[in-house]
Amino acid sequence: MVQRKKVAYYITKLIITSLLIVLISEIAKRSSLMGALLAAIPLVSILAMTWMYIDTDSSKSAVEFSQRIVWLIAPSMTLFIAFPFLIHKGFGFVISMALSITLTVMAYYSVIFILGKFGIKL
Repeated sequence: MVQRKKVAYYITKLIITSLLIVLISEIAKRSSLMGALLAAIPLVSILAMTWMYIDTDSSKSAVEFSQRIVWLIAPSMTLFIAFPFLIHKGFGFVISMALSITLTVMAYYSVIFILGKFGIKL
């Protein structure tokens, strides 16, 4: 019975999270501004922290998670700067997205490496 509840809870988390992502993408089709606004709200982070709290009945892991996110906000901007730049330079969507993701991952690792040099461990 306990296992069945765990599976039902996991499926509920998947459905809620998936529905939010689909809803945002559908809204963005109709209004890029509204879609961008909804996407800019850290819904994934909010959901992740909520699920962490529900799973552990403690806010400790959610607090640690949110503190680490703060350090990773700046490198995440790489994607949103690089992608339109590459598109405007004539690269196709897939190439622009792949390069932007690669640059963003490199930015994340760079920030983590630099913070490590200052004794800040993420």
